[in-house]
Amino acid sequence: MRRRAGRPATPVLSREIIARAALGLIDDEGADGFSLAALAKRLGVRPSSFYNHVDGKDDILAAVRELVSDSIDASMFARLPWDEALIVWAHGYRDTFAAHPPAISLLATLPITGALRTLRMYDQVVSGLQRGGWPGEMIIPVMVSVESFILGSALDMVAPPDMFDCGPLSSEAPSFAAAVRARDAASAAHGRPPADLSFEVGLTAIVDGLRGTLRALGGPPGSLGSPGPLGSLGSLGSLPDGTGAERAAAPLPRDITPDTDLTGEPA
Repeated sequence: MRRRAGRPATPVLSREIIARAALGLIDDEGADGFSLAALAKRLGVRPSSFYNHVDGKDDILAAVRELVSDSIDASMFARLPWDEALIVWAHGYRDTFAAHPPAISLLATLPITGALRTLRMYDQVVSGLQRGGWPGEMIIPVMVSVESFILGSALDMVAPPDMFDCGPLSSEAPSFAAAVRARDAASAAHGRPPADLSFEVGLTAIVDGLRGTLRALGGPPGSLGSPGPLGSLGSLGSLPDGTGAERAAAPLPRDITPDTDLTGEPA
């Protein structure tokens, strides 16, 4: 007797389908909620069904890493100077992981074995740094230092907006409370989240420092100016975002100087 055509008895699986379901599970339940049993329940299959398509939990997470990495464009390293490329890459990387914050703790500590598309993305970054004159032994440390900052900044994007609110304890930490108010005022004035201001300040400082490091090693400093403490902070408004377009940045309040009393207390 021929089996009637129609819906298969069990859902059709593939590595891609499993990875998408796993990423959805991680987004919904967090890193601690991810397990093969929970994933199988979500897909309506038995856990043993996975092994026709993947090698186990680590391979599923490698596929998740590839899925996330697919949204991180690194092609700019083939056409832009290394420092400009780092800035564009950092914006896109941050936006990608901000959409999947629970995945950060899983993927940031997982070996990239098996994640071919992620390896290709990293290879573009490394090739761009090589062309920029970075010595071989410095390339991975440079990339990882920027990547670590990006991942922390992605978490900051999804942190509670009142995370630094001192509430009734403001009088116990007056300088801190005033600094938070100043940041929030700058954020509101320029229509950008506070996390963006922190990201722009930090990224500018890192790239400025890397330019100086490369110049000290005898290589070209890069294309965006000379190194120095927040040397190009004043031009943050012209830095490219993850799409290659310019994005406006909220500058630091210019009326705050080292002599400004931020406490609100009488001198």
